[in-house]
Amino acid sequence: MSKRVIISGGGTGGHIYPAIAIATALQQREPDLEILFVGALGKMEMEKVPRAGYNIIGLPVAGIKREISADNLSFPFKLIRSLSMARAIIKDFKPDVAVGVGGFASGPLLMMASLAGIPTLIQEQNSYAGITNKLLARRAKKICVAYPGMEAFFPKDKLALLGNPVRSDIVDVSSKRREALVHFGLNENQKTLFVMGGSLGARSINESINKGLPEIIAAGYQILWQTGNGYIDTAKTTIAGLNTDSVRAFDFIYTMDLAYAIADVVVSRAGALSVSELCLAGKPSVLVPYPAASEDHQTKNALNLVEQNAAILIKDSTARDALVPAALELLKDMARQQELKVNIRKLARPTAADDIASEVFKLIK
Repeated sequence: MSKRVIISGGGTGGHIYPAIAIATALQQREPDLEILFVGALGKMEMEKVPRAGYNIIGLPVAGIKREISADNLSFPFKLIRSLSMARAIIKDFKPDVAVGVGGFASGPLLMMASLAGIPTLIQEQNSYAGITNKLLARRAKKICVAYPGMEAFFPKDKLALLGNPVRSDIVDVSSKRREALVHFGLNENQKTLFVMGGSLGARSINESINKGLPEIIAAGYQILWQTGNGYIDTAKTTIAGLNTDSVRAFDFIYTMDLAYAIADVVVSRAGALSVSELCLAGKPSVLVPYPAASEDHQTKNALNLVEQNAAILIKDSTARDALVPAALELLKDMARQQELKVNIRKLARPTAADDIASEVFKLIK
């Protein structure tokens, strides 16, 4: 009988894409392996995971809102329902191991898996552990992390410092530049600024770029801009008013390998997945950490790079005035670009997905 693995979690691309990368590495090792994803209903994993070719079941679980909200009244009922559903899923699927990548859905699923005697593995992407993973750590058999010093949150004897798993197509993007130029319809004779705000977009980055578009274009650069769904209409209105061929805006970019291939400089949030991809792609970057991230973990992620002279940090609060000037300065400075490229590549962990897959297989009896 083929082995079976459940992978649970999601909410943002920073949880979903590492999960998909782990699944891909597992099936490359063992093609007959059966994999089932468990996510949260209404969250982006319910669309992204099937698009990657995997089955997913959604739980009604949701987080508690920090502000006073009537939605919080339904939290206990959603949690109880999710725990019941998780128990039924485990009983039906009979997994050999359960993997949690953080996010709402991983809590009920991994809790019920551990209570059923199924070994569990946690993959923590950030330099500051999330609440769900901290709660699950006591029962987990293995905890895979991406940053040193995580014994501050987890039992040291369970830790494996392996890095964040990212999509394998990002490992060598340098050979894809011509394909990327054709794909995005951009000019091979112009330098490209790639702007992304994470899978859901980023207001301060979007507003800064929107304001600075005339200046960037006047300096002779072209822009590839992932806005997120909530800002794409505003971006397109601005671009239409500028009557330019130097800007390409998308709500979401699926071909991230091509986006990195074309990028001379990247402007990005500092989520764990984005940081890991930038290290692997070796891109000079200006990072604008999301200040409302739990325990300000994005700032900690960014500082880990800045302290090793591997990226530039701009605070979210100063982005509207400082971001575009910083990006333009870096685009003009080839020596500084090369310095950042060399240093950020030193932090890459290209075998992370395979290494985590090895830990998963070790837990299968």
